[in-house]
Amino acid sequence: MTSKKDLLRKFLKGIETGDAMAAAVVNEARYIQHNPQTHEGSEGIAALFARLSKTSPRVTFMRVFEDGDYAFAHNEYDFASVRVAFEVFRFENGQAVEHWDNIQPLRGPNPSGRGMLDGATEIVDLDKTEANRALARAFVEEVLIDRRLDRLARYLDPTLIQHSPDLADGIAPLRSALEARSDDGFAVHYETLHQVLAEGNFVLCMSEGRLKGAHTSFYDLFRLADGRVVEHWDTIETIPPRAEWKNQNGKF
Repeated sequence: MTSKKDLLRKFLKGIETGDAMAAAVVNEARYIQHNPQTHEGSEGIAALFARLSKTSPRVTFMRVFEDGDYAFAHNEYDFASVRVAFEVFRFENGQAVEHWDNIQPLRGPNPSGRGMLDGATEIVDLDKTEANRALARAFVEEVLIDRRLDRLARYLDPTLIQHSPDLADGIAPLRSALEARSDDGFAVHYETLHQVLAEGNFVLCMSEGRLKGAHTSFYDLFRLADGRVVEHWDTIETIPPRAEWKNQNGKF
């Protein structure tokens, strides 16, 4: 049986060619689309691929993971401009039945000279998947949502490798960003953790909140070692108003 990782790669590579046959990976009758800018079902996918293929796009897979019924990837897209994406698919019987993503323009390097996509890629510690999932969940819930900044050092390695485009390595820059305020309160405000996906030493957390007052989706990828987060990547995307959605399934 084809792995979910391979099915994900096959599907997204269809973006480069505009080949609607890539949509065969999808169960047309059951597919649920959570990208609010994409129409529901296979017609939306085919139209999207056809439109994107005209820009001579390139899809580069940096990291691809599998977690039960899910496959998820950390990608670089070149659609006339370069973007960074997390793509998440849920599968049933060898076909994709649900899709989420979070995409932002490529930025950087950050103050520590790191890009949004470089860094470690090797998946190890498969026996620690559930422990790492639980640790990442606790970090997001306690520190990012409940704002227990006194617990940052409990979850983060002091030499944290940071790929977020505005932050330098270490704990102090992250603390400063979380303490920063805007006219609407805290500039970065995590409200709800929707999903936690994991394979080995990597965990992806999909959260909803506000950035300077704007409704925002936060996707955070953590690499863990010895019970702490040692490396972090993210994408941040503004969620459009409901009146602009092309489907009604919601971002999450």
